[in-house]
Amino acid sequence: MERGVKMDLAQKLLKEFTDLPEEKKKKLIEFAIALKKEKVEVEKMMDTIIDENEEALEELSK
Repeated sequence: MERGVKMDLAQKLLKEFTDLPEEKKKKLIEFAIALKKEKVEVEKMMDTIIDENEEALEELSK
């Protein structure tokens, strides 16, 4: 790619990824999976908090 051309995030990530040694690639993939899982866990926790406190939240919204 030419110097002045901006790479989008996916292209930049792919370039950085391909330059890594295999062991680092594995770690990066594990990290990405953990980030994705973390988001799902946070969403589940929020749903639980809302479900467990529905009555109190309704009272507060009045």
